[in-house]
Amino acid sequence: MFAINVVLTVKNESDVAKVGELLTEAGRLSRQEPGCHVFEVCHSQNNAQIYMLIERWESKESWEVHKTAQAFTQIYQPQVLPLVDRDPHFSDILT
Repeated sequence: MFAINVVLTVKNESDVAKVGELLTEAGRLSRQEPGCHVFEVCHSQNNAQIYMLIERWESKESWEVHKTAQAFTQIYQPQVLPLVDRDPHFSDILT
């Protein structure tokens, strides 16, 4: 299992809703991809400008393929990334 958790901080408060809509659609598409076990989009209750992506993939290779799919190439990379600061955390699952 390959795990990555990504903290996204929206740069401009006026883009928070737009980023949420884009991430919701990217998450829906990602969950349909081969090798995706979990793809959750979370919105912080403490800071409205923070979103978190919780991703679990069959393998690092399936995650790499994800980066060539529609959710990444048409939504995440061109539309979301310019609006956020991204802090990825490759993670070990302890339990």
